[in-house]
Amino acid sequence: MGVTIKALSKSPWVFHVSSGSCNNCDIEILDCLCPRFDIERFGALLVGSVRHADALLVTGAMNRKSAIRVRELYQQAAKPCLVIAIGSCACGQTFFRESYNMVQPLDELLPPGAVTAYVPGCPPKPEAMIAGVVKALSVLNGGKKKGDGPKAEEPKKPAKPQKEG
Repeated sequence: MGVTIKALSKSPWVFHVSSGSCNNCDIEILDCLCPRFDIERFGALLVGSVRHADALLVTGAMNRKSAIRVRELYQQAAKPCLVIAIGSCACGQTFFRESYNMVQPLDELLPPGAVTAYVPGCPPKPEAMIAGVVKALSVLNGGKKKGDGPKAEEPKKPAKPQKEG
């Protein structure tokens, strides 16, 4: 593990990206920063510039205008950059999916594998958001992403019967 990854896992600086959300997820993110839930105990700090951020907390469904800006923000962020999809809209666009103004979901908008953790819910609880940040940090430390579970072993082929004789 390099020095950069070790430092990032101890104190991730997060940048909040609201891409057209209804503000319920935004309010819950603010709850995470308050003393009751205190995400800063994990070293996470909310920053005002994406250039200083180690992680992006993305809320809302991707519409035509916000998709361009989210892609630009991801490109401006320092790498490695964790992307955490907060809320059902960011995870899969839920009931906005067939709307005329929606483009593809967040995980299709960014490069493959860019979204590190998904926190579903409408709105998700602060505890779930904190768990999502911790999961993203564990992926950074060498853990497994969603879908990277143990691979199934190939079934063993039955032994061929030997001819007697």
